[in-house]
Amino acid sequence: MADSGITRRKALSAGLAGAGIFTAAGRAQMVASAVGVKPGDLPDLTIKEVKAYVMKGGRLASVVTASGIEGNYTLGTRYWHPDWNNEGWVQFARRVLVGKNALDRPQFTSQWVEPRRRRGQSSYASAIDNCLWDIAGKAVGLPVYKILGAYRHKVLAYASSQHLKTVDDFVEDVLKAKAEGFKAYKIHPPELPPHQGSDYKLDIEVCKAVRKAAGDDFILLHDPVGVYTRHEAILVGRMIQDLNFVAYEDPIPTSDVEGLVQLCNALDIPIHAGEFIFSIYDYAEYIRRGAMDVLRFIVDNIGGITGGMKVAALAECHGMECAPHNWGDALDHAVHFHCELAMPNNVWFEMTLPQGSSDRPYIKDKIRIDKDGYVHAPVKPGLGYEIDFNVVDNLTVSIER
Repeated sequence: MADSGITRRKALSAGLAGAGIFTAAGRAQMVASAVGVKPGDLPDLTIKEVKAYVMKGGRLASVVTASGIEGNYTLGTRYWHPDWNNEGWVQFARRVLVGKNALDRPQFTSQWVEPRRRRGQSSYASAIDNCLWDIAGKAVGLPVYKILGAYRHKVLAYASSQHLKTVDDFVEDVLKAKAEGFKAYKIHPPELPPHQGSDYKLDIEVCKAVRKAAGDDFILLHDPVGVYTRHEAILVGRMIQDLNFVAYEDPIPTSDVEGLVQLCNALDIPIHAGEFIFSIYDYAEYIRRGAMDVLRFIVDNIGGITGGMKVAALAECHGMECAPHNWGDALDHAVHFHCELAMPNNVWFEMTLPQGSSDRPYIKDKIRIDKDGYVHAPVKPGLGYEIDFNVVDNLTVSIER
């Protein structure tokens, strides 16, 4: 019998590929069909333009399809590190996207190519991915979390403090948060000059004072953002678990895997980590070694909403909670919120204090808690927080193309 060169495995793969069920476009068409939108009814999602609005106070990414649907996301400089810098985003995204279909997200952002897996995720990928999810939602008239698969329609929020300066500042802040209806509060302890360092003894006093002021039944979390030594982290960790805190986030640098293993073994309080991991492929080692109890992520580090949902699924498969980061403007909050609404293993929405600090004048919709401390899902399509382009036009000083 002549060898046709087609193995059973190749034939099966070809059949599945032909069915289209594992492609981004295939999934989007399935979702569209579920809400009564036929494939022929979908607008032309060929990408015709990539640009950025340069405004006073920030930049806004824009991906525009041939049918006029525009996807947007914040372009932040992301602190001090080149992995968090989006200054060259327009040139990169234009080269990758123009002429392609907006539903083909994984082709533009996936690291599943041999040379790319040697390195962390490109910082440019997240803004691309989030803009394309925004487009997909607008194309079928649904908020993104419903395309992902809604698990819930609201999430309980904790109040997330700024890095305040004194013990009294934190006491005042937690009492205000409690009065507003928050059921939980996270401490970001004082950052001390000259390099935003810490004094773990001061942090202990802050934690004690906040517990006393908030009461024994109020839920508390602590996040020093990776500034402690191992020894300091143990001392603070023992104290806050005795005070019945429920989470100890990034006590030491994330790069110190051995130290995180030591903390997980020495303390009963759950260790949260992952914000400073820069590829979905790097989480497995932490899970295997028991270096974290709860996985966190920032979508800007791991390829956007798509990457965030992969981390959430990885955590779920290992019986672990996943607690996405929320910080920045409304769109920063939005992309993590859609993940939280779609994953079963999340508990919290992190609400930056004061409420309203995430507002931007060009975003029509506000993110606030209700009387019971929950944030309700957006109802508008795409990322769900509508942009007022009249305001954007007034604030724009130039457009990058």
